[in-house]
Amino acid sequence: PGDRVPDGSDERGVGRCRLGGPRGADDQGDQGGEQDRQPAHRHHVLRTARVVSPSTVTVVVGHKAETVREHLSTSPEVGFAVQEPQLGTAHALQQTEAVLAGRSGTVVLLSGDVPLLTPDTLRRLIATHRGADAAATVVTAAVERPYGYGRIVRADGRIARIVEERDASPAERQIRQINSAIYAFDLGPLFDALRGIAAQNAQGEFYLTDLIAIYRRRRLPVETLLIENSEEIRGINSRTELAEVSRLLRQQKNEELMAAGVTLVDPATTYIDPDVQIGPDTVIHPGVVIEGETHIGSACEIQAHVRITNSTLGDRVIVNNFCVLVGARVADEAAIGPFAHLRPESVLGEKAKVGNFVELKQTTLGPNAKANH
Repeated sequence: PGDRVPDGSDERGVGRCRLGGPRGADDQGDQGGEQDRQPAHRHHVLRTARVVSPSTVTVVVGHKAETVREHLSTSPEVGFAVQEPQLGTAHALQQTEAVLAGRSGTVVLLSGDVPLLTPDTLRRLIATHRGADAAATVVTAAVERPYGYGRIVRADGRIARIVEERDASPAERQIRQINSAIYAFDLGPLFDALRGIAAQNAQGEFYLTDLIAIYRRRRLPVETLLIENSEEIRGINSRTELAEVSRLLRQQKNEELMAAGVTLVDPATTYIDPDVQIGPDTVIHPGVVIEGETHIGSACEIQAHVRITNSTLGDRVIVNNFCVLVGARVADEAAIGPFAHLRPESVLGEKAKVGNFVELKQTTLGPNAKANH
C-alpha cells in the first residue's frame, strides 16, 4: 500500500498481502487456512493496510485459495492473484505482475500470518523507503532466540543479503537481527530482478530474500527499518502460535474498549472480535464471546457466558446468563434470557422482554412485548 494520490498521477501506491507461509522460511505452510478460520484476525492485516489508503490491494492465494477468497468476500477492494503451484515467496510475488503492469510507485509486501504489525510501523516503513529513495526496504528486529527466522547479514554496516535458517552457516545462525518478511519495493526494477532469482537452496524454492543480494550486486539502494517491539512481526507456524497471537489480538481489543469506558469484569475470559463496537458504561461479565460486526450500545449489561454474533443492541439492554444471539436486532432497554436463543432476523422492540429458554427466529416482538418462557 502507499499514500493515496489523485487520479491521473503516475505515482501510485500498490499493496499486496500474502496469506499463510511460515516465518523465516519461504516455503508454503498449512497454517494459512487454519488461521483464516479465526475471527480475531481474519481481516486484521487488511485493516492495517487500509490506514495508508492503498490504490490497490492484491492477495496472492494458493493453498486453500477458495477458503481465503470466501473469508475476504466482504472486502470488495481486494483483488486476487493465484499462485499454483506454490514455489516460494518470490514466485508468489511474480504472480502479481499482471495486476501491477504499467504502474509505478511503492509496493508494500505484507504477510497474512503476521497480524500484529501496527499502522504506525507501516507508515514508518513507507516513509523510510521513500525518504531513502530505496529500491527495497526490509523491516527487521533483534530477538534473543532467532531460530527459524531469516538472518540479516551486513557488510560495512549495510544489509548485504538475507540468509534463511536452513541455509545459514553456524556463524550466520548466531546473528540476532531477523527478517520480518515485510518489505517495501520500488515497482520499477522489481519484476525484472525477480526473474533473476534461482531455486538454489535447501527447499528448492524461489526465495524472495535472494532479491536483496541481487539488488546489491546491481548497486540498487537497499534500506532496513529496525523496530523495537519484535512482537509486531510475530508469525504463525503452529496451532500453539496461532493461539498465542490470537490472545495478543484479543488483549489489544480489550484494552481499547476499557480505555473507551467499557467495563470488562474478567478480560482474560472475554473474547471480542476487532470489528465489534461497544458503547461506554456497558458491563461485560466473564466468559462472553462477541463476534463479527456486532454493535452494542451504551450502559448495557452482558452477563456471563453469552455469545453474540453479527447483532445490534441498543442502549441499556440486559442480556442475562447463557444466551445466544445471532443476527438479531434489539432495541433500547430490552431484556433477554437467561438461556434464550435469538436466531437470525429476530427483532426485539424497545423494552421488549424474552424470558428463559425462549427461542426466536425471523420473529418480531414489538415495544413492551413479552415472551416470558
